[in-house]
This record gives sequence, structure tokens and C-alpha cells, in this order.
Amino acid sequence: MRKLLSLTVLAFLLTSISTLEAQQKDITLEDIWGGSFRTERLDALRSLKNGKEYSVIDFNRSKGTSAIDVYDYKSGKKVKTLLDSENLDEINRFISYEFSGDESKILLATKLQQVFRRSALGTYYVYDVASKSVSLVSENQIQEPTFNHDGSKIAYGYNNNIYIKDLASGKVTQVTTDGVKNKIINGITDWVYEEEFAFVRAFDWSKDGRHLAYIRFDESNVPEFSMDIYGNELYQTQQVFKYPKAGEENASVSLHMYEVGSGKSSQVDVSAFHSYYIPRIKWTNDASVLSVQLTNRHQNILDLVFVDAATAEATLIHQEKDAAYVDVTDDLTFLNDNSFIWTSEKDGWNHIYHYSKKGKLINQITKGDWEVTRYYGFDPKTGRIYYQSTENGSINRDVYSITNTGKNKIRLSKGTGSNSAAFSKDYTYFINTFSNTETPYVFSLHEALKGDEVREIKNNETLQSKMGEYTISKKEFSTININGEDLNMYMIKPKNFDPNKQYPLFMYQYSGPGSQSVANRWGGANDYWHQMLAQDDIVIACVDGRGTGLKGRDFKKMTQKELGKYEVEDQIAAAQELGKLPYIDANRIGIWGWSYGGFMSSNCLFQGADTFSMAIAVAPVGSWRFYDTIYTERYMTTPQENPSGYDNNSPISHVDKLQGDFLLVHGTADDNVHVQNSMSLVEALVQANKDFDWLMYPDKNHGIYGGNTRLHLYNKMTKFIKESLGDPKSSLLEIRD
Repeated sequence: MRKLLSLTVLAFLLTSISTLEAQQKDITLEDIWGGSFRTERLDALRSLKNGKEYSVIDFNRSKGTSAIDVYDYKSGKKVKTLLDSENLDEINRFISYEFSGDESKILLATKLQQVFRRSALGTYYVYDVASKSVSLVSENQIQEPTFNHDGSKIAYGYNNNIYIKDLASGKVTQVTTDGVKNKIINGITDWVYEEEFAFVRAFDWSKDGRHLAYIRFDESNVPEFSMDIYGNELYQTQQVFKYPKAGEENASVSLHMYEVGSGKSSQVDVSAFHSYYIPRIKWTNDASVLSVQLTNRHQNILDLVFVDAATAEATLIHQEKDAAYVDVTDDLTFLNDNSFIWTSEKDGWNHIYHYSKKGKLINQITKGDWEVTRYYGFDPKTGRIYYQSTENGSINRDVYSITNTGKNKIRLSKGTGSNSAAFSKDYTYFINTFSNTETPYVFSLHEALKGDEVREIKNNETLQSKMGEYTISKKEFSTININGEDLNMYMIKPKNFDPNKQYPLFMYQYSGPGSQSVANRWGGANDYWHQMLAQDDIVIACVDGRGTGLKGRDFKKMTQKELGKYEVEDQIAAAQELGKLPYIDANRIGIWGWSYGGFMSSNCLFQGADTFSMAIAVAPVGSWRFYDTIYTERYMTTPQENPSGYDNNSPISHVDKLQGDFLLVHGTADDNVHVQNSMSLVEALVQANKDFDWLMYPDKNHGIYGGNTRLHLYNKMTKFIKESLGDPKSSLLEIRD
């Protein structure tokens, strides 16, 4: 009787499980690109100077209005609404906001029009908190408006010149007058600085507001690049901009100091230092001292220079050297005594260092075979430094604090996965953002001293519950030993995985220097797509090969002067190793990637013809000769110095080896990786008489999006994968409408 009961219960459980599985839905491309898996976030959070409150921007979608609401950190209760566009005649809706240093005024951005990846033109207003009045900064669409510390003035860029507006009188002063499109730019970076040094505003106010430092770009001798914009008219137009390709001439940059009181500008002479590039300027806590980071064309020497605003005298304070290159970061932070925090890879791993204001090393604060991935700040009250690192494994991120002597380290985050922090102004609290592969973003408030959780602010339980309705496979992390290195890897197997079956393998990677694709964090659109492919009995794998990041300086920089050589070797070897698994069909292995990943997938298919049967390359670099100076020369030096490194590792040089199925995709208005890359690759393939598929998206940039574009692209790629990797002898990958 007992045995019969057990069998009955077992049958019931099996039936329940089968019913549950039957009820689970398959992910569709319409789900992915229709917003079904959208995550909730905290929008535009700003910690207020009292350290007890923070503000966020709240959008009322039904009314089309925006509000800035203030919340108490500890209780989570809304304290007040600072402003609501519903009550402003001048503004229907604003997109973002910034406080002045004293929080007396708020800068509101409206009608933003993207220029390049990080830059935008916009219409801006200033809201006076005390009077509740609104004023327009300029009738023109301007760039990078920035308050001085007391909020009495705003500096901004317009038509390649810098302007300053006095908010009390309304008077506008033109700081520079020589700005000319595609020739001279003042205070706003050129295309290549914006893209590769990751900043747009090339001017900065001194702490007392008496000086404005800025960088001037002379693009006169930089070659122009043009893109046809097809639009909807009878004739196409052209977008023409300065783009220095590897080995070509860059903009000539110079550093200038504007004195607000006298209205006079002067050039600062930094020619005694490695000043080919000026990737950062930042005023120190001494209002008369400007810090400037300078680097040579190879970017393997970085000089930190202090400039005296009164005399324009420049002094070398610190210098970093590396046999490969030195990364430029935003980690430079000045303490009250003008000593400074700096991060460096000089001991083989990225760590935090403390230097005196004269540049003397006081202490190496963090040490170990792990990487500091973000520096958050220093609390002078407790003497503690806050940072994020990979100490808990290179695929994870945790938040830590440590004293400035390098002792008494505390792990502040608790969950295993990806943790990041936003600290209150006085370092009493931090808001932790946590996710891992199974948990979408959770926002929680913690005490900064020990990391104790105060309360949960927001989670994505609705999304997590919704994901339970779909067929989702676990992302399995592991390492794979390839070419003497234990490489991080993840694999996604079909939900109904049968180890006695053989499955096609589809690999994804990016592989660029210092990048990471194998990480324990909540995924994005590509992860949902990979899950969708796994539903159709495809095994997904991703391997971070040599040259990727967060495993030390030597691992990252070993690809120097040979981009695409060792990374391709690792992907081919990994595919071969995975092909030996009993459940992988070694005759059906594909690979795909976007941008650097497209460069890689093309090379893998061409050079690994005996390993890969198909590849998809989206917006790929065809040859590093076509790409920009700052990025390419950092890793490759110039084509004149290293022609073999450029040509031997170019997909164009290996088209004759193509045997499998190849899909090439590009947007014709890609200002980053120009469609020239794909056109040159197409011509080489044609002349080698190789069959392939290709798809051009008119007027789409590097992201290839807008309207139904992404849906169309992923439909095309999905069909191509199923046709290429499908087994004609079985219905394993039946193509469904």
C-alpha cells in the first residue's frame, strides 16, 4: 500500500511538472524588442549635499510631464517635490537635470538631439529653487552647459565656441571667437576624443569661478570622412566630419586659461611634457591649481601636470609608463589637503594609490591578484576609501571600503553577482544595485560604515515572476583551459537538454582589449535572444579569451601590436575543445559578434574553416587601417610602424579561406566603424569568388536601431542560424514561421 502511494505521488508530481513545462512560453523576438522584459531602474538619482536625502526624476507618462522628487534616505518617504513641469508654463517635459554646487539652481535639459555617441545638442532652462522661476539659457541649441560652483554663471558650447552667461544680469560673454565647423573647436571634444577618451566637455570651472580652463582643437589638417544620408528626398545628402584614421594626422590640441574678471585668455605651454593628447583636465581643491593629464601618441606614457592659474607655470607631478599603454580613467580624486587618489596597473593589477600634492607616493592602498574596477570616493570623517573590485572572482563585482592606510578592509555588498554603489554626499549611506544571471536589478539602501541593509528601495520581482512563465535555461559558468590559460566561460543548454543527443554550438564573443562578456549579472537583449535559440535546441557558449579584462595587466595587454591574433586562436581552440564534448556536433559550430566581435567572428570563420561552419559579423572592423587613431594606435601603434600587425590579422587578408556560411551586416550611417570596412570586405570576398550573404541598413548608425530595425535584424540572423546549423537529417532545428 505504501509503495502504491509513493508511485501515485510520483506520477502526480511528474504530471504536474509536465503541465508546468507545457504552460511555459517560448521567448519570441517580439517579446525581446517589444519591451516585455524591460527592467525598472532609479532614474537620474542625485545625492543632495545634506547627505540625508536624494532626488530622482519621475516621469508621468500619461501626462507627458517630469518632476524632481526628493526622498529621505533612511525612511524612503518622499520629502517634497522640488519642481514639476506640469506647473511650469515654459517646459512641458525635461529629460535630465543637474544641480549647481550650492543646489540653489537646477539645470533642465529638453529637446536633446544626439550628435554622436556621447554628445547632444539641447534646449536648456535654469530653475531657481528659491524663487521657483525658470529662465532659458539660450535661444540656440547648445552643448554641455555647466554651472560654476555658486550657480551664478553657466558656461556652454555653441557653434564650436565657448560662451558664459551671467544668470543674474542675463549678460552673455563670448569667450572664444575662432570656432569653425570642421576646423576649430573650443571646449568641446572632436569625434575621436569623444569616442575614445569618453568625454565631451573639454572645459572646467575653477572652484572659485575665477578661471575657466579649456582645450582647443585645431582640426584643419585632419582628413574628412563623409557618409551618404539617403533620407526620403529625391537626392541624398552627406554628413561630413573630421575622422583621423590610424596613422593619419590628429587635431592639434592646446590648453588655455580664461580669466573671468578680465575677460582675457592665455595659452598654457605644456610642450615640455608628453602632450600629443590632452585626455583630461580637472581643477584641484586649490582654486589656483589645475590638473592636466597628457599623453604621447603611443599612449604608453601619461603625465599628470599641475598648472598654476596665476602664472600659467606647469609642473610634472606624476608619470605613468607601460610597455604597452596606460589607461586614462576618471579615478583622479583630490583630498582636502590636495593630495590625490590615483589608480594604476603598475604592480600588475589595477589598484588604488595615494600621492601627496607634490607627487610623492604616500601609500599603495589596495593590493592583490584582483582588480579595482571603480573608485567611489573618500570619506574624510572616517578616513575610509570606497571602491568596487573583483576580489570575489573576476566575473563578480563587490563594493568594499578600506582605510587610507590600506588596512581594515570591509566587504560592504552581500550578494554574489554584480554590485555597484551610489554614495550619499557625506558617505553615511549608499544605494546598492545588485543583479546576477538569475536576479534582475535590486536597489537597496545600506549604511556605508558596515554595509548593513537599511531597506529595499525597488526590485524587479514583477519581471522575475514573468520570466518564470518562459522557458529559461540556467547560464552555467566555468573555465576552460586554452593555450595555457584558464579562460572564463559560460554555457546555455536547452531546457530539455539530453546528454545523449548532439546539438549545434553557437558561440558569442566581443573579445576587445579589457572587455568582459562572461559576467555574473542580469543580461540584456542578446541574452534573451540566446535563450530563444536554446529553446530551439542550440547550445550557446561564450569564452573571454586572452586580451580581455579583469585578470591582470599581462593577460589584458599580451595582444599588444597583434589585435586579432591571439583572440582568434583562443576562440578557434575553444570551439575545437567544446566540439569534443559528446553532446556537441563538431560539424555544426557557429560564432557571432558585433563591432570588435564582428571583426573576430569574420576572422574565426575564415581562419578556422575546419572548425566553424558559419559566422555572423555585425558592423565589423574589416581592417584596423580603417579605424580611428586613438583606439587603434593605443594597441597597435601606427600602420607605418606595424604594417604586418595590421594586415596579417585583418579579415580581408583571409577571405580566400572561407568555406562556411557567412552573414555580413552593417548600417550605412555608422560614424564609428564606417561601412567602408564592410564594403572592402565585400569586394575582397567577391574577388575571391566566395559566396556569402550581406545586409545593409540605410541611414543606421553603429547600433543599427530605430523602429522595427532591430526586430528585422534579429529575425534575419535567427533564420540564418537555423538554416546554417540545422541538421538536414533531423527535425532538431525545424524553422518555424
